[in-house]
Amino acid sequence: MLEVRALSRHFGGVAAVDGVSMAVGRGEIVGLIGPNGAGKTTLFNCIAGTVQPSAGTILLDGAAIEREPAHARLNRGLGRTFQIPRPFPQMTLIENLLVAAKRQTGEHVLANWFQAAAVAREERANVERAMALLEFVTLDKLTHAPARILSGGQRKLLELARTMMAEPAIVLLDEPAAGVNPTLCETIMSRIAEINRTGVAFLIIEHNMDLVARLCRHVFVMASGQMLAEGAPADVVRDARVIDAYLGGAA
Repeated sequence: MLEVRALSRHFGGVAAVDGVSMAVGRGEIVGLIGPNGAGKTTLFNCIAGTVQPSAGTILLDGAAIEREPAHARLNRGLGRTFQIPRPFPQMTLIENLLVAAKRQTGEHVLANWFQAAAVAREERANVERAMALLEFVTLDKLTHAPARILSGGQRKLLELARTMMAEPAIVLLDEPAAGVNPTLCETIMSRIAEINRTGVAFLIIEHNMDLVARLCRHVFVMASGQMLAEGAPADVVRDARVIDAYLGGAA
C-alpha cells in the first residue's frame, strides 16, 4: 500500500534521512523505532508532504506522490498525526473534527446558493460522523468544549478522531503514547486496534516498546538517518545493532 524507495532528505550537508526504503501493506500496523535524532519524524514529514525529499520515491497504492502537496496526499487516503497535537484551541471539539471532512460541497461559494439541499445533507452527515468519532475516542462529553481545555492525552485522542474524519486508508502516527498517562495510553491503543480491524493501516513512531510489541507485527529501526534493521518486535530488540544504537550498550 505504502512504499518508500531510497528516500533521502538533506539539510545542508546533513542527511537527516539517507536512502531509506520500507513498505506498509494494506491493513498492517507497522512500527518505526530508533533513538532521538534517527530521522523518523523527518521521514514522516517527507511521506506526509510537509517536507520535500531530496531524492527517492514514495508510492501510495502504486502512484508516485513524493511531489504532491500534503492535501493531495490526504485526498488519496494518507492521514497523519503529530507528536505534539495541533488542535485549533479556540474551536470546540466537534468543530475541530468538522474542518477535516473532505470534499465538502459547501466549501464552494456558489454551491451554497444553487445546491443548498445537498450542502445541508452533507453537513448533517458530517456532524453525525463527528459525534460518533468523539464518542469512539471517549470525548463525547466535551463535544462543545474548546480544545484548549484538553489534557495532552485527550488532545492525542482528538487528533486521532480528526484524522479519521478524513477517512484515511493509512495513518502515520507520531508517538501517540508520548506524555500520556497509562489509562489514556490503554484507550489510545485499543482505539488504534479497533480502527485497524476496519482495514485502516498504521505506521507508528513510538518509544513505548510495550505499545509497539502489542500492536505491531513488524518493526523498522532507524539510526543516524538510515534503516538499521527490521523484523518482528521480539527479534529486533535482540538485534545487537539495535541494542547498541537504540537501547544502549548497557542493555
